[in-house]
Amino acid sequence: MSTRAQQDAGPTRRQALVEAYARHLEFQRGMSEHTVRAYLGDLADLLDFLGVGEGEDEPIGPALASIDLADLRAWLAQLAAAGQARASLARRAASARAFCAWAHRRGLLGADPSTRLRSPRAENRLPGVLSVEQAARLLATASQLAQDGSPIARRDAAMLETLYATGARVSELVGLNIGDLDEGQRTLRVLGKGDKERTVPYGLPAARALRAWLAVRSEVAGPEAGNALFLGARGRRIDARAVRAVVHRMCAAAGVPDLGPHGLRHTAATHVLGGGADLRSVQEILGHSSLATTQRYTHVSAERLRAVYAQAFPRA
Repeated sequence: MSTRAQQDAGPTRRQALVEAYARHLEFQRGMSEHTVRAYLGDLADLLDFLGVGEGEDEPIGPALASIDLADLRAWLAQLAAAGQARASLARRAASARAFCAWAHRRGLLGADPSTRLRSPRAENRLPGVLSVEQAARLLATASQLAQDGSPIARRDAAMLETLYATGARVSELVGLNIGDLDEGQRTLRVLGKGDKERTVPYGLPAARALRAWLAVRSEVAGPEAGNALFLGARGRRIDARAVRAVVHRMCAAAGVPDLGPHGLRHTAATHVLGGGADLRSVQEILGHSSLATTQRYTHVSAERLRAVYAQAFPRA
């Protein structure tokens, strides 16, 4: 196929290109709405940097076809100079590779320039986590606030207990339906990344908090509530932003270090490992596709063990 034919084989305007790529990410790659939004943001930044499709009626073919490895490296270098973290740069590089591979398959690129693009090695750091005592204080605060019988306060306590008990991602929490609960077995069916389903156990405190919330859920439910487990103030399925606001507010009320839902996920994983669980079990609970991702938590546990040893042992 000639270069001209390759360019004619795909979208000729930037908006059409972005829409086609978004469909690919969502329907063929099975990415979540959040991930698709992140990848499209990266693509927009890359195209802006390269000056591809700056005008609404400007054909994108020639500019797109000229992208090479030096362009991609220059884009990442500019982001690094602007102070972006290595983890963000690694994701941006992954976005560039995904787009270039897709564009090459569509005939928009004669060759894929990203095959030799190296990602900056992401730092193997985890966000801050709460100690066992701090987590207990956070959950106790949420429980105390729920004692007034307010449906929203009961919902908040149930969400925090569920996040901590299951290590669920915030996107997984907001996607839960009532039917995903098995109250008899005390398990939760979670739909994770790539539409992978897993079953996660939860304990008695979470079961009590969920039962208390479900008893008053109908007082919050609106016409669009459907089967959503957790509802927002307007009576429909709660969104991730509202959950984050609840977690931040509860941390402040409990007087513990501020973190978000993802911090609670890391906290749960660290505590489960610290309690003696094996890595494979924790991998299943968290829904990690790679054991290497789960292994990051062993570093946290080891660092804390060394700190305790140095403080407590006279010959440390």
